[in-house]
Amino acid sequence: MASVLVVEDDQFVRSALIRHLTDASHTVRSVGTALEALREVAHVRFDVVILDLGLPDLDGSEALKMLRGITDVPVIVATARDDETEIVRLLNAGADDYLTKPFSVEHLSARMAAVLRRARSGAGAGEPSPVIRVGGLTVDPLRRQAELDGARLDLTRREFDLLAFLARRPGVVVPRKELLAEVWQQSYGDDQTIDVHLSWLRRKLGETAANPRYLHTLRGVGVKLEPPGAGAPR
Repeated sequence: MASVLVVEDDQFVRSALIRHLTDASHTVRSVGTALEALREVAHVRFDVVILDLGLPDLDGSEALKMLRGITDVPVIVATARDDETEIVRLLNAGADDYLTKPFSVEHLSARMAAVLRRARSGAGAGEPSPVIRVGGLTVDPLRRQAELDGARLDLTRREFDLLAFLARRPGVVVPRKELLAEVWQQSYGDDQTIDVHLSWLRRKLGETAANPRYLHTLRGVGVKLEPPGAGAPR
């Protein structure tokens, strides 16, 4: 089971989450402010953080950025804000997933399981993965580092996972459903999640969807990564 930090200032919601997670055999700690959350993750190793955005001392999205500055623990954001701009902002700030309030305990359990599977598979034992080279792009799965033409790329964990997955299949069109299943560990989901991460990954690779170099999207089919000059999608 997992060690979970619940960051929620509403006592009723907080108690309900603690009860549900404890019943599911998780170890739970809880706090009601962003600063308390930062102190907790600085001193305790958690498997996942459930972060409410409506905190009394600091906006949750700012707290998320601060968390990302000190830890790569998976973060599931719980928010009542369901507009597209806000969701994109949260994913860009480093959220691994999000839930729109109100949500069921079953939905929370499913999202937690997916996030934990992804985190654990990324840290799993086995033979070290060889360094991958695609054109001027170098991806080192063991060190979780990527470089473009010798310059290190500053990637979030999910951006790295997406890039590494595609780099292992150069020139192969990967369906979106496969990306959701393998990178996000979800059997269903919103294509917007993939689009957001592809957009930010393209920016860091110095390209755009209109003028791709490495990442090519085939509308209605999927995504492929290949070196510049290897051919454009048809």
